[in-house]
Amino acid sequence: MPRPFQSPQIQARPPPPAAGQFAGQGQQTAPGSPAINPIGFINGGQPPNGQGQNRSQPPTPRMQSQQQQHQQGPPPTSQQLHQQQPLYHQQQQQQQPHQQQHPSQPPQFGQQQHQQQQHQQQQHQQPHMGQDLGLMAGPPTPTPQAGAQKSKRMYPAGISAYAEPAQNYEATPNNTGFQNPGVPAPPAMGGMQQPPHPGQGSQFFVPGEKQASAFGQSVPAYQQGLQPLVGQPLQPNVNQLAGQMGGMNLNNTGYGGSQGIVPISTVALMGSAPKIFDLDAPPPPIRLPETSSITQSPFANCDPSYKRSTLNAIPATSQLLTKSRLPFGLVITPYRSVKEGDEPVPVVSDSIIARCRRCRTYINPFVKFVEGGQRWKCNMCYTLNEVPSSFDYDSQTQQPVDRWRRKELNHAVVEYIAPTEYMIRPPQPLVYMFVIDVSYPAIQCGMVATAATTILESLDRIPNDEGRTKVGIITVDSSIHFYNLQSPSGEPQMMVVSDLEEAFLPQPQDLLCNLSECRPVLEALLNRMSDMFKDTQNVGNALGPALNSAYKLVSPIGGKIMCLQASLPNLEAGALKMREDPKLLGTAKESSLLQSASSFYKSLAVECSKSQVCVDMFLFGSQYSDVATLSCLPRFTGGSTFFYPAFTAAKSEDALKFAHELAEFLSQRIALEAVMRVRASKGLRMSAFYGNFFVRSTDLLSLPNVPRDQSYSIEVSFDDNLNIPVVCFQTALLHTSSSGERRIRVLTLALPVTTSLSELYASADQVAITTLLACKGVERGMNAKLDDARDALTNKVVDILGVYKTHMTASSSGATPNLQICDNLKLLPLLTLGMLKHVGLRGGSQIPSDLRSYAMHLLSTLPSQSLIPFLHPRFYSLHDMPEHCGTIGAQGIEMPQTMNLSSERLSRSGLFMLEDGQNIFLWIGRDAVPQLCMDLFGVPSYASIRGGKTTLPTLETDFNQRVNLIVSKAREMRRTSYFSQLYVVKEDGDAALRLWFLSHLIEDRAEPIMSYYQYLGHLKDR
Repeated sequence: MPRPFQSPQIQARPPPPAAGQFAGQGQQTAPGSPAINPIGFINGGQPPNGQGQNRSQPPTPRMQSQQQQHQQGPPPTSQQLHQQQPLYHQQQQQQQPHQQQHPSQPPQFGQQQHQQQQHQQQQHQQPHMGQDLGLMAGPPTPTPQAGAQKSKRMYPAGISAYAEPAQNYEATPNNTGFQNPGVPAPPAMGGMQQPPHPGQGSQFFVPGEKQASAFGQSVPAYQQGLQPLVGQPLQPNVNQLAGQMGGMNLNNTGYGGSQGIVPISTVALMGSAPKIFDLDAPPPPIRLPETSSITQSPFANCDPSYKRSTLNAIPATSQLLTKSRLPFGLVITPYRSVKEGDEPVPVVSDSIIARCRRCRTYINPFVKFVEGGQRWKCNMCYTLNEVPSSFDYDSQTQQPVDRWRRKELNHAVVEYIAPTEYMIRPPQPLVYMFVIDVSYPAIQCGMVATAATTILESLDRIPNDEGRTKVGIITVDSSIHFYNLQSPSGEPQMMVVSDLEEAFLPQPQDLLCNLSECRPVLEALLNRMSDMFKDTQNVGNALGPALNSAYKLVSPIGGKIMCLQASLPNLEAGALKMREDPKLLGTAKESSLLQSASSFYKSLAVECSKSQVCVDMFLFGSQYSDVATLSCLPRFTGGSTFFYPAFTAAKSEDALKFAHELAEFLSQRIALEAVMRVRASKGLRMSAFYGNFFVRSTDLLSLPNVPRDQSYSIEVSFDDNLNIPVVCFQTALLHTSSSGERRIRVLTLALPVTTSLSELYASADQVAITTLLACKGVERGMNAKLDDARDALTNKVVDILGVYKTHMTASSSGATPNLQICDNLKLLPLLTLGMLKHVGLRGGSQIPSDLRSYAMHLLSTLPSQSLIPFLHPRFYSLHDMPEHCGTIGAQGIEMPQTMNLSSERLSRSGLFMLEDGQNIFLWIGRDAVPQLCMDLFGVPSYASIRGGKTTLPTLETDFNQRVNLIVSKAREMRRTSYFSQLYVVKEDGDAALRLWFLSHLIEDRAEPIMSYYQYLGHLKDR
């Protein structure tokens, strides 16, 4: 029997509709840069004059047929899903405000007629330098002999891994009576004949085994659109037609490049609620020419979770980019975490690293082989390079290997095990130096006891595969306390230094020790730490001298300084003063509170960066903490900042959050002593960088530490016009892994070039644009005024809408009754409003500067997958969710349908959940039925529910278990180590907590910021 508050006729709600297919995808320079560049770049990435130039351009790619796109309407309404509402929902049905429902529209399917190719078409292309068009087959595979000299294998010029014909799939009729095209045939090879019809023998010798099985696995959903439409009839003059129609301001042309015209869909912004389901949609497809990749691997282009561009079609000229008003940049998360079900990054372990001798680009799926495969043409600068002699040979087995199966030719994201020439010293071990505040405020709030217990319980989780990890501990109040962890007695030995002006290191050789060797002594120290200072009355804190001492200990090796600080530094170097002035909040001078108050910390950060030392800050704010100043250390050393306002370990929720985040942070497998460089095709350059790093030279980023899931945004500018069909961006991250291996992670992204404004707009990625704009807004707010930052964000949206109206719609002049934009940018105004209402940029005099500074740190470092929920939280209705929600299905825990962020969705008898990756709110109406209160909270009525920060009880009821699973799923969905705290918000409960919850409903008006519809009207009037 179903429970009395549930409907026995409840139906499972279908999953949200697919919104599309993804198709591919003011820093300072540190003085004294090392003379030897460890990543091997030549002349800062610029080619030497007159060396290896090749001005021949790649041939124009074949045209491909139009891809069919399907659009789906909004999901079914709750009336359609429920024959009878649960008792949670029924009892106060007449008291609930009316919620407007939007009936689902049936999907419109375009009809596409499959045309059979009657004749094979010859490709006319100019041969590349040194290309032998007459060479139709390579020599037979040599028989390897012991001690025989390795010889290069011959490959036909321009051959791809799919030279042999693939299996043919006949088109099958669909329910509309038209033919569905089968799987496309392999592409034609440049400069060679078309492959024969299936069933005939291949004309070419393809070294190695047959390639058809190399990528037999199913293509991930996010990469399905990457496969080009090969083997389709050539459609002449498509590019010319697209350019002409784009110039005529018609809106029926769109992004498609050389693959055919794909209509650009224009939508009206006003008059309907924003379709928030598209926030989880993949970016616009990347439509490359069919011969761009030499292997046609489904993994040849970069996954957007690693690197994505704000534009998936690149303008050919800077004038076109300026005309579009679209931002142009990259969002890179090079060391994202690999969750269960994710494909691991392929590793090239044979130490064969092929790089362009001119621009130092790594070989990738978008290069071209010429001269029988003995040379390859760089896809960045078009220089011809020799293929390494061992590229087709396995020195261990002494057997030839199939070139087309090499990971670097099939995967856009790949990692090399670097040989010794990429090292200027042996790889550093993992080093953790803890600097812990033990002053009176730190002891009283329980931070010291919680930190000691967490570190002790996390010792087994700290990466220590090779037994090389080192640890050390410094505690600080008005003196600095060092600990000898290698004491012969087996007991920790404390050494106190009170001379803060000239602090020295007592027994420096014993203060940093091997974790495996000193573990018993370390455990004894951690067990005693909270008792050692429990009676302290010392309110002094000499953080600056303590950090200097930690730097002296770690700098010879490099590593991490993890600082746990609960009071404002007030002694000697780095001393800070209370500068929070409520009179400045909400004024033009508020930005001064967001800037560093002391040059000491930035100067120390520069020195740390030179020595490959990273600083992470864990700040506990019972009072003012000056997050703006102390976060300078992580910002310039590649570290992370965590902030716990009003922390007290007496609240189990506070202790749980800190313990979880510290434990997860300690267990991360990170990248050490790293440098990162982003290369681009000739004509483009990286002009601005955002994130936590230090710019060592014009385009070389120094990263002493690369945390998991930290994002970096880069703005791209033009140096010259682009006369090429495809542009490539390659990110190289030279680093040391947690296991002590020197590695190079390479991310390659290829994008088509266009001269059409319509294609440019149809390719714009609203999520990547929002990520870049958030970084720019944060920098503007810190260095200028918050008002300037907010105005700049709104002006950018106004410019984009204005250009689209002028050049892409029929209403290019005069007033229009509605705002219009392309479908892939329809949520950009909503996301921009989310930034304007976010605590990091929102106006008003009620936001403490510490809270704003921390929010700004998150806005500039979170990856896109976590930033979007941070700006636009997920909102769910739990009291009437379908029965399958909160249960474990094929894809894990089933989540309810997300709703628009509007108070119109609330009801007085309902239970709603809102989460943004940092906090989770459970809002419960004052007329909630007693059965709901009993089943979820274990209390008889609404009046007995305790509001505020809490932990849900674990009960035997079905509803409690389902809600607990949903809360746990919300915490696990984000690819970060942050732990979301849970707040219960009662409709008539604490006013401050209720206003905090309501401030996340960004579609509503919140003084002094407009509602979503008012904001659209403001944009229209502009």
